[in-house]
Amino acid sequence: MEELYTQEFTTPPNHKGFSAKKLFDENGKIKWGAIAYIDKDGGGPEGNHTHKENHIFIVVDGEAKIILGEQTFIVRKNESFFVNGMIPHSIWNNVDQTTVVIKISTESETE
Repeated sequence: MEELYTQEFTTPPNHKGFSAKKLFDENGKIKWGAIAYIDKDGGGPEGNHTHKENHIFIVVDGEAKIILGEQTFIVRKNESFFVNGMIPHSIWNNVDQTTVVIKISTESETE
């Protein structure tokens, strides 16, 4: 299962000067998180990989290309993408600037 979140920003009721958008729903127990700076032409791993943990990638700046099995997905600034860790995958910078990504790893449903 993969899911790309591209919803627009909204202002919640009783808020002023506040814009937010949902980046992901429940996708298992959070195990750990990290922030990555991916240089131009950077990313990895080369050849893709699999593991039990799933990922939620949130692009903070730039644009990421996520290879998931035989498919390629482009994730832009302020969008997120869910990756099933058992599907061969990798993440790459897709622009001529550094791309910043927050990665949240979650337990798979089978753990």
